[in-house]
Amino acid sequence: MDKKKFSELKSGVQEIIDFIASKNAREANNKLIEVSEELDEMLDHAEEDEDLREISKYQVLLNQLHQRIILLDGQI
Repeated sequence: MDKKKFSELKSGVQEIIDFIASKNAREANNKLIEVSEELDEMLDHAEEDEDLREISKYQVLLNQLHQRIILLDGQI
């Protein structure tokens, strides 16, 4: 799979983290949805085991970030 895709994914995850750090739950959630859709698209086209493992790591990370957003949203 194109390494550029994983680089873009990493950048999107960093944006989510930045939004969480600035306590902007709405933007964090919007970006999470966008990145999740990209990840789903990558999963649909993944063929190599290495790519599937990397995608799986991002899925776990996005789930953890989603939990943080839910907690953040409850604090606001």
